[in-house]
Amino acid sequence: MFNRVHPALAGTALALLVGGCSTAPPSRSLACGNGVPAQITEVAGGKSKTAELKVLTYNIEGLGFPARSGRGPELKQIGEHLSEMLKAGTGPDVVLFQEMFSGSAKAAVMNSGYPAISPGPSRSTRPFESTSEKLPGKSKLKHGEVGIRFQGSGLAIASRYPIVMTELRAFGGKSCAGLDCLANKGVMLARIYVPGLPTPIDVYDTHMNSRGASKAPAARNLAAHDRQALEASEFIDRTHNDDFPVIFGGDFNMRHSEPRWENFTRYQPMTLVHRVCIEPSSGCLVKMSWDGDAPWMDTQDLQFFHSGERASIRPIRVEALFDGSPGSPQLSDHDGYMVTYRIEWLVGAVAISPELAGCG
Repeated sequence: MFNRVHPALAGTALALLVGGCSTAPPSRSLACGNGVPAQITEVAGGKSKTAELKVLTYNIEGLGFPARSGRGPELKQIGEHLSEMLKAGTGPDVVLFQEMFSGSAKAAVMNSGYPAISPGPSRSTRPFESTSEKLPGKSKLKHGEVGIRFQGSGLAIASRYPIVMTELRAFGGKSCAGLDCLANKGVMLARIYVPGLPTPIDVYDTHMNSRGASKAPAARNLAAHDRQALEASEFIDRTHNDDFPVIFGGDFNMRHSEPRWENFTRYQPMTLVHRVCIEPSSGCLVKMSWDGDAPWMDTQDLQFFHSGERASIRPIRVEALFDGSPGSPQLSDHDGYMVTYRIEWLVGAVAISPELAGCG
């Protein structure tokens, strides 16, 4: 977040956040009985069943004025394009949004056509403190470290399937650095009920502290990112059901930073999609440009996954959306990153009932 902000004073930074405050975050519910069943296929000689789930993570560059101006038309197109894809059956099943701050950004998410939408931590969501220890260096008012959150997290999860449970965690007050502290960054869970599967899917979304764009010194923003990685891991451990497959995506702000990767992987044991799909023998089709031996170092947008006790999950395809290719206009400073997962379970496993899934 705030990758492009160049304020001279804190007042300018505050102004960029208030533009979307008067607009309610998008929210929409879908009753479990109205969920469309997944397309299920028998494999392994009839011993197992599989279904696919397409998950897009997308930073929509939804900052308000004066950090960004004139974004309304592009954001409107994002919502319209996602809606068209969903109607045509070519869109993602689940979308993880980041940087949804302005009114136009919130409207774009609401107009995306998804029947289930849950927002992330709001401006007033109380942070959960993992530590009271101060970050390295001194806080600076002109860099946004004013002790007040002027915006929510900018997160939302949209799904074509019912969202049966959400949990939110705002990062601690001592776990942010620089301009990022003006927003109540955090992590969220949406538990998704896919009719026909033996288990729901736990899907997490986050947006972590930026580096130089935060205007905080390197040691300070690195320490903040480290604490956020720890807090996200704690949150997932507390809220995830080990029976369920899990997907964790978002804007991790780790591009070209070995120290951030080293810290993050100390806390997070889930498997990185890039590491699987870069292997030719993985059976994962790569439909996007990857350079070098570690393409995950070239992007902020990532997805991780882990199988559950009742069903396994693995990526079978990765591709870019909103990347400027034919039929996929580039409408943000981030491309969309979509992963198609294959979920597999034994034929004997009974499809979970709506009640056990959490439908109430």
